[in-house]
Amino acid sequence: MSFTLQAISKIKKLRPLCLEKQAPMEEQKQTQKPQTNNRRVVLFPVPLQGHINPMLQLASILHSRGFSITIIHTHFNSPSKSKHPHFTFLPISDGVSPTGTSGEDIVSFLALLNSDCVAPFRDCLAGLLEDGPIACLITDAGWHFSQSVADGIGIPRIVLRTSSVSSFLVYTALPMLREKGYLPKQDSQLESPVPELAPLHVKDLPSITKNDSKNLYKLLSNMVEQSKASSGLIWNTFSELEESALIQLREQFPIPNFPIGPFHKSSPASSSSLLTEDRSSISWLNTQKPKSVLYVSFGSIADMGGNEFLEMAWGLANSMQPFLWVVRPGMIRGSEWREALPGGFMEKVGNNGCIVKWAPQQEVLAHFAVGGFWTHNGWNSTLESICEGVPMICSPCFGDQLVNAKYVSDVWGIGLRFDKGVERGEVERGIRRVMLEREGEEMRDRILCLKEKVDACLKKGGSSDQYLEQLITHILSFQ
Repeated sequence: MSFTLQAISKIKKLRPLCLEKQAPMEEQKQTQKPQTNNRRVVLFPVPLQGHINPMLQLASILHSRGFSITIIHTHFNSPSKSKHPHFTFLPISDGVSPTGTSGEDIVSFLALLNSDCVAPFRDCLAGLLEDGPIACLITDAGWHFSQSVADGIGIPRIVLRTSSVSSFLVYTALPMLREKGYLPKQDSQLESPVPELAPLHVKDLPSITKNDSKNLYKLLSNMVEQSKASSGLIWNTFSELEESALIQLREQFPIPNFPIGPFHKSSPASSSSLLTEDRSSISWLNTQKPKSVLYVSFGSIADMGGNEFLEMAWGLANSMQPFLWVVRPGMIRGSEWREALPGGFMEKVGNNGCIVKWAPQQEVLAHFAVGGFWTHNGWNSTLESICEGVPMICSPCFGDQLVNAKYVSDVWGIGLRFDKGVERGEVERGIRRVMLEREGEEMRDRILCLKEKVDACLKKGGSSDQYLEQLITHILSFQ
């Protein structure tokens, strides 16, 4: 599986994006209500599903604690204003063309945004200041340019990092990893351990190809350095899950760190999905036995080849286990949707399987019928699975997903990983191991223990609750 701007552009076809042109700054100012206190916070998400969700969840948490929320966002993948009526949304130009994105990669995409959004973002922020004080700016770590803008205008910037702390530590170690020859990855070294980043092996390091390594190193280096220059870091994690990584992080980043997650358990349930959720998946789950269904979803942007898709399909069918499978339109290269399924597949599966274009994931994972989650191990998905006590089958695609999968399978012991690609026999065996065998029961016991820690950390006096109080005090101290 891979991730390209072609995959991102396919998301755009599934929902209307914000088509309005950016209003002149004078018009924007007229629509804003003057603020007279220091509880106004401006947030700026990177326009990808896995980044928008936690940013809006964080916004909801802060709003519930009395802060006024303004969201600056790009036209590309603009969030739905109607789902968040208590926020003010301001679009800015982003330089992303509706066409011509095919074949470019995520590194080029983020580099383009960090170049083309500088002036529009600065102008928007300066205009907001004319309406009254801003307590602070909270931007995604991917917006590395925003630190210099914030410094120039005189607004404190706090960084939201939407990945795990463990994966971020890998990014901070990139110079060392390059110097010692761990990166770029060589096939002969994939199983070699990386003692400096135990328990990781070379195969677990974020995907970096020789073709894009120079630009990616530059992007990640900027992200790390500008995060270190910020006034604090917010993490969508909880200290009991990543205690060791947080200790290491604080040694390297002597700025305030706030692990206040999991966000989605503290914020209102309103969905910020860019794709339309198929509610029929819940109706189908209602007809299934408890803990019997394997939920399969690889997120909003990964894509795969037809042969890999076929192996997945036959592995699911041969396992004889009920499954809910999210097959996003355009997920299979060269195919639009279900026409890539092999002949006879639906007849063999019958009512044992349900295939949808998109599902309400948090609700699915919390459903009594779901007993396992085959995932790409994006951090949001990984956290959501932990929160509902659902063991995982790991098929990481790129980036930090590889680190997350390592921790799920080998550190926390709450899932297994397909290390040799997707082959129908391995798929069938893996599903049975998680869903039916003693190994899966032990995974479930361990993840239910983590679920209890999630519940405890969010209660009054719990670790995430205490860090949230510290974050609020920190924000209010700026003025």
